[in-house]
Amino acid sequence: MEMNRYQAGISDFTDSDSIVFGISADKLEDNKKFAADLGLDFALLSDVDAKVINQYGGTMEQYAGLAKRVTYVVGKDGRIAYIGEGGDAMDPAGAKAACQGLE
Repeated sequence: MEMNRYQAGISDFTDSDSIVFGISADKLEDNKKFAADLGLDFALLSDVDAKVINQYGGTMEQYAGLAKRVTYVVGKDGRIAYIGEGGDAMDPAGAKAACQGLE
């Protein structure tokens, strides 16, 4: 599971002055339980109305708007520096490299 991979390498992100968090369309209570079950040190935000998810193009229209797995690295200037989808979203290597390249 990708969350475990991000958790295992969390220091790689914090060392580059980056913040890791997840966004899910699940309810807040479900995200809290999920994070506790996995022992995550980073926040899982709840976007039950999918407003943020839709703004970032994170839904699969062919599956009734179900959220897809996507990793974004957003710089302090608000610009997207990296997008990882599918298998790339589950492997933190691309996101780590992008974070280390941010100023």
